[in-house]
Amino acid sequence: MRRMTSTSRELRTIGVVGLGTMGAGIAEVFARNGYAVIGVEQSDDSLDRGRQHIEHSTGRAVKRGKLSEGEQKELVDRIELTTDLEAVKACDFVIEAIIEQLPLKQDLFRRLDAIVGPDAILATNTSSLSVTEIGTATSRPGRVVGVHFFNPAPVQNLVEVIRTVVTEPDVLEDVAGLARSLGKTPVICGDKAGFIANALLFGYLNHAVSMYEGRYATREDIDAAMRFGCGYPMGPLALLDLIGLDTAYEILDTMYKQGRDRLHAPAPILKQMVTAGLLGRKAGRGFYTYEDADSPVVVADALTPSPDDEPQLVRPVRTVGVVGTGTMATGIVEVFAKAGFPVTYVGRTPEKVDGVRASIERSLDKAIQRGKLEESAKADVLDKLTGTTSLDDLASADIVVEAIAEDLHVKTVLFENLDEICKPGAILATTTSSLPVISLAKATSRPQDVVGMHFFNPAPIMKLVEVVSTVSTADDVAETTRALCAAVGKVAVSCGDRAGFVVNALLFPYLNDAVKMLQAHYATADDIDTAMKYGCALPMGPFELLDVVGNDVSLAIQRELYLEFREPGFAPAPLLEHLVTAGYLGRKTGRGFRDYSHR
Repeated sequence: MRRMTSTSRELRTIGVVGLGTMGAGIAEVFARNGYAVIGVEQSDDSLDRGRQHIEHSTGRAVKRGKLSEGEQKELVDRIELTTDLEAVKACDFVIEAIIEQLPLKQDLFRRLDAIVGPDAILATNTSSLSVTEIGTATSRPGRVVGVHFFNPAPVQNLVEVIRTVVTEPDVLEDVAGLARSLGKTPVICGDKAGFIANALLFGYLNHAVSMYEGRYATREDIDAAMRFGCGYPMGPLALLDLIGLDTAYEILDTMYKQGRDRLHAPAPILKQMVTAGLLGRKAGRGFYTYEDADSPVVVADALTPSPDDEPQLVRPVRTVGVVGTGTMATGIVEVFAKAGFPVTYVGRTPEKVDGVRASIERSLDKAIQRGKLEESAKADVLDKLTGTTSLDDLASADIVVEAIAEDLHVKTVLFENLDEICKPGAILATTTSSLPVISLAKATSRPQDVVGMHFFNPAPIMKLVEVVSTVSTADDVAETTRALCAAVGKVAVSCGDRAGFVVNALLFPYLNDAVKMLQAHYATADDIDTAMKYGCALPMGPFELLDVVGNDVSLAIQRELYLEFREPGFAPAPLLEHLVTAGYLGRKTGRGFRDYSHR
């Protein structure tokens, strides 16, 4: 049954114009919550297709036990289907979900304006067009609002409610309450191309396409990096294939024309792929190749890595050295020891060395308590550990991984020492997340043996390792490092030696864009976080994540990206700089974008 609404005025009868996938889904959502719905299409054929969409969708819900057959019949009976636009005359709320073309939408709103009552609310489900321009086609632009459902509408919880400069406050209140009555989460934002979710999402997706187009990393590695490094449900290129490359191109093009932000100018390869008909899943080919049109099943093509190309330990790795005693170093020691490698780790003092062993013991005890580790395995892991305060004890290690402070001078001195101490052929790896790996390689007489091995925090849990090759790194070193990652249960992705590697280069400009959005008072931090969690299924909203990472860390990474690429859009948002200056660094100081002091 319909939930009680919190609106100042109850909206009872709903009109839905356009019954494609999105419109039919919107009609279903309203009918499912007890509303009487009038669905309008322009032809009998279109009407039949709309009816089929609704029947198939509700049929799936019956099969999954989400609806009974009786409830399905009641739901379908609540939807009156017609080709007569005049049928929406008595509706309190009419939403359109027709083709994304401004002249067509304006013409529809002109006609609706002459049909509905003076208090009716007219809404557009546009994902990229100007709600203001659509509203000006009516005599009542104050009663026009954007109500952007996400696909599939029956499943996705987010609804973006878009206010124009003339939208009446009671209209916003009524529509937000209406969305809540559907079990949806509304967020309110201004009328700017892309609104919240698409504006932030498509800048990130476009950046990923540019990374692929420049052959910085393979499609598989770009997608794996964001899935395993950030916990995203899909990689950016696979997501573009799902959305449709033609749709993505149109959204980016509209955003660029409105905002003139170069980061929204569609990557050239997008236009080429659209022109060639490589539209993604719906066409059977996009960045990936699919079993058939509309199939989610990816099949091998000319770009798919062959199983025969699985990386091998070309250089033997039997013993591992780790330099450092912080959280990251301790986690890396635990990862190697659990995988059966003898590990010698080096700290500056006996107390720090003992601290590593104690931390690993605590971690193992927790794993045993949770049933994730056998009691007998604890002794085996601890037997693999050798702590020392002398770098000279790394002389026989096959690979040494440094995880000390992110300070180029300190790391350079360490690599000079390792060069003198380590045996010929030993791999020297750095876990740096922002410094140039080549600068450390240059400090040695064996730059071909130096590689980046960027673990993510916490290392025992996070699956991703970015393997960073410099212009000097030998192929067998990169391959051995990738194979070693697999041997310790990690997913390795390969990339070149430039600021941010894959994950940070894609993640932090997106976070910076979110800060700029907040700074412009376009939407609240809560609404932006909600939009990205519910609209894009991300594990955390941008401001939640910034406060966890630390605004000082985020600012440092953003500055590195800006210095490396000289891209104006990468310049750190002034609001981020001001928060850091004020000491509002996030959870660790009790205040960042939110105040944690009383929680």
